[in-house]
Amino acid sequence: MAIRTDVVRLYRQVHTWTGILTGLILFVCFYAGALTMFKEPLERWITPPSAVTPATLDRAEDLVAATRALRPEVRDFTLAVEPALAGEAPLRLTWTEERFDPAPWAATLAPDGSVAVEQLNSSGIGLLVDFLHRTVGIPGDLDVGTTVTGIASALYVVALVSGVIILLPSLVKDFLILRVTRNVKRLWLDAHNVLGLISLPFHLVIALSAVVFGLHDHIYDTLDRVVYGGQMRAVAAASSPFRTVPKDMGPAGMLPPKEFLTRVHSLAPGFQPVSLEYHDAGTGAATVRVWGHDPRYLVRREGFVLMGAVDGRIIDTQYMPGHQNGWSATVSAFFALHFGSFGGGIVRWSYFLLGLAGAALFYTGNLLWIESRRRTERQAKGPVAQSRATRLLAAGTVGVCLGCVAGLSLTIAAGKWLSGLVDDLHAWHWGVYYAAFLGACAWAFLRGASRAGVELLWASAAATAAIPATSLLGLVMPGLWLSDGLIGVDLVALAGALVFAAMARGAERRAQTGPRDSVWAAPVERPDSEMGVQPLAHPAE
Repeated sequence: MAIRTDVVRLYRQVHTWTGILTGLILFVCFYAGALTMFKEPLERWITPPSAVTPATLDRAEDLVAATRALRPEVRDFTLAVEPALAGEAPLRLTWTEERFDPAPWAATLAPDGSVAVEQLNSSGIGLLVDFLHRTVGIPGDLDVGTTVTGIASALYVVALVSGVIILLPSLVKDFLILRVTRNVKRLWLDAHNVLGLISLPFHLVIALSAVVFGLHDHIYDTLDRVVYGGQMRAVAAASSPFRTVPKDMGPAGMLPPKEFLTRVHSLAPGFQPVSLEYHDAGTGAATVRVWGHDPRYLVRREGFVLMGAVDGRIIDTQYMPGHQNGWSATVSAFFALHFGSFGGGIVRWSYFLLGLAGAALFYTGNLLWIESRRRTERQAKGPVAQSRATRLLAAGTVGVCLGCVAGLSLTIAAGKWLSGLVDDLHAWHWGVYYAAFLGACAWAFLRGASRAGVELLWASAAATAAIPATSLLGLVMPGLWLSDGLIGVDLVALAGALVFAAMARGAERRAQTGPRDSVWAAPVERPDSEMGVQPLAHPAE
């Protein structure tokens, strides 16, 4: 396809600068996002083994009644169904004191009918990778972080469109070509283009949906003023599934939990319940949301049906797979395509690999910019020394990207070592991550990109290898353990460690044998008398 040269040049500049401005943010989002596909196995990998009470869903009614008698102020709670029925967890009611609470309260039923209430010290690693994915780790208000990622995602859309336009003139000739030659820049450019083209549909879906997720408050505010004339809140309330629930806060009995499951099965035999979420329990306004999934439909993470807890009537099905109207089904599909909450393990693994490939796309994009700057300076016959911008971006790239990798690997491995030894494991997860991440960034700027790149790659390999090493030590060391049925976590971490080790070896060779005027070249020790006098040679690439 023929496009004028000046047009291609303009879009190349747009693609370059949007990529440079957002690449490091999006690397963290994509790398952490890939891990969110398996955050539940990561939580279980860190959690110590415990004696599992046999599934006794028949006693769920006793548990609800006993808990209500002991803690009548708790009216909103959740009864987990799926893990209890599978024998993977005891029958348990949980509730939180705030929206994102890594340590929820839980009530379990003893064989004698008494209730034990405790605050769970869950690892919180799933919450950490989810927050990193959504906020890049910006501390403070959640809205600030999501707004930053929303803006980055909007620029990401621009980068995708401009990147496709740049490739159009040579798309047929260079389609999916990876030229492995001594020209390192050509190799990185081919790898960047191949990754971008193969995963373009995935990136478009992720970018557009991330704009909505990150900027939804601002989008809603604009719609409220422009479309709804300040009445958007009233419109939303009118479409709420709770709009027809009577405000009867007087005491009232509730149906047994098994009765809700029976009625849901009659309504949708293919629906697989995972939990019952009670609201205003013990009152005439009590409701139950039966959460679950149906592999035949695209839904948000899970769908639900809203029922009356007192009489068991079906109140609303607009969020239930197979019972939604066209608009709700379309919105649910939009969420599902972002979260990968459909298609089972195949889609989950595909999203995991595409997320890692996306992170590699932003990493290679920065490398290409750095290499392009080096060539420009040589053509201008300027000094061999690279510009400050080039050196800073190179150091920032290895510091942020490899700091994120090493920090996440290290905090996952540390979770098993610290479990049972600290009171707030979730806070320790963040402490370990920030220490590794900020340490890597400081190290990169202190040592320079060439030395720090190699050293941080080895550090990333060691931190990732610490995950399977911890499991192996669990066979012989008291206080550690080998997590049953989760060898996949160890095998994936081992494969990742080998990849980072191979990258470290490649970076070492590049530092020793690559172009001497590159920021990736190993520093040359020269006598003091020659410092600032003898320029370095320019070997051909």
